[in-house]
Amino acid sequence: MQMNYYTSIIFLSLMALLVLCILVHENGRIKKETKRLFYLTYLLIAVSALAEWTGLQLNGIESLPKWPLQVAKCADYILTPMAGGALIQQMNLRNRLGKVLAAILAGNALFQVISCFGGWMVRIDDSNHYSHGPLYGVYIAVYLSVIMVILIDFALYGKKFQKQNRTSLFAIMILIFTGIAAQELLGSEYRTSYIALTIGAAFLFIHYSEFSQMVSDDRLREQEIQISTDALTGLLNRYAYAKTLESYDAAEYLPEDFAAFSIDINGLKTANDTFGHAVGDELICGAAACIRQVFGQVGHCYRTGGDEFIVFANLKKEQADEALEHLAERSGRWVGTGIKELHLAAGYALAKDYPGISAEKLVIEADRAMYTEKSVFYRESGNDRRHKVCSG
Repeated sequence: MQMNYYTSIIFLSLMALLVLCILVHENGRIKKETKRLFYLTYLLIAVSALAEWTGLQLNGIESLPKWPLQVAKCADYILTPMAGGALIQQMNLRNRLGKVLAAILAGNALFQVISCFGGWMVRIDDSNHYSHGPLYGVYIAVYLSVIMVILIDFALYGKKFQKQNRTSLFAIMILIFTGIAAQELLGSEYRTSYIALTIGAAFLFIHYSEFSQMVSDDRLREQEIQISTDALTGLLNRYAYAKTLESYDAAEYLPEDFAAFSIDINGLKTANDTFGHAVGDELICGAAACIRQVFGQVGHCYRTGGDEFIVFANLKKEQADEALEHLAERSGRWVGTGIKELHLAAGYALAKDYPGISAEKLVIEADRAMYTEKSVFYRESGNDRRHKVCSG
C-alpha cells in the first residue's frame, strides 16, 4: 500500500515537472540559456526521483540479481545531491561556490561508482534487501555540504531582490529543506524529498517569473522616462506634453483649480546670434532650472520647443500670481558663465475662467498672456526683438 501511494506521488511529481517545462517553454521573457537551466533542473529532479523509486521497487525481489538494485541505489545517491545543486543553477550565480559545488558533486559521483564494487555505501543481502554500508556517513557529509552551499547561494541570490521578495524566496527554501529533513530524519516511510523539491521548483519558477515581470516593468518605466524626458533640460518633452493633453482630452472637464502656464525666454535668438548656441543652450537650461525650482513640487513642467515651456499645475489665482513672482525672482538672480542675464516672459490661464475649455485651448490663452508680458518687456527695455537684448 505504501509503495502504491509513493508511486502515485512520484507520478504526480513527474507530471508537475512536465507542466513546469511547458510553462518555461511558453514564457517569452526567459532567455534560451536560462530555459535550458530550468529544463536541466527539472530533468535531474525527475531522473533522481525515478532512481529512488526504482530502488524501492527492486528492494526485496529475490528473483532478480543484485546488480540492478545496486545500480539504482548508486544512481539515487549520485543524482539526489545533483537535483538540489540544479536549483542553484537556476539562480545563474557565477561565483566560487559554484565551482565548490561542482567539485563536491563530481567527487560524490566518483565515490559512489567506486563504492558499488566495495559495498561501502549499500549492502545487499541474499534476499535482495539493501541497507546502508559502513561509509554511508560520507554520503551524509556530501548531502550536508550541498545543503550548506545551497543555503549560502540562496542568501546571496536573495540580495538581488527587495525585502518582500526575499521573504518569499526564503520561505521556498524552508519548504524544500523541510521535505528533505522529514525523509532523512523521520524514517523510510516518509518519502517527502522529491515532492518537496518539485513544489519548491514550481514556486521558484513563480518567483522567477514575478521577478522577471518586475524587471520588465522597471525597464518599460525607464524607457518611458527616457522617451518623455528632454535631453537638454531634464524636463518633460513635447511627447510627454502631447500624451498629457490626450489624457486631459479624455476627461470630461478640467479641475476647477487647474492652471496652464506658458513661459518663454526673452532674447534667445539674439543671444544665439551674438554669443553662439552654447550660450543659448545655457539660457535654456537656466530657464528650465528656474521653472523646476518654482513648479517642480506642484506641477508638471514641459519643454515643448526651443525656448518654449509649459507648466500644468493645480493652483488658485493667488497661488499662480505668487508662482510667477517667485519665477521672476529666481530668473533675476540667475547668472550664467557665457551670459549674465536671464529674462523670462510668463503668463497663465485658469480653467475656472473658461468653463468647459480643453487643456490645449487653455494653453493658447496662457500663450496670449505670456506674449502680452513679452511685448511689455521689449517695450520697456527699449529693445526690438531683432536687436541685442542680453549682455555677456
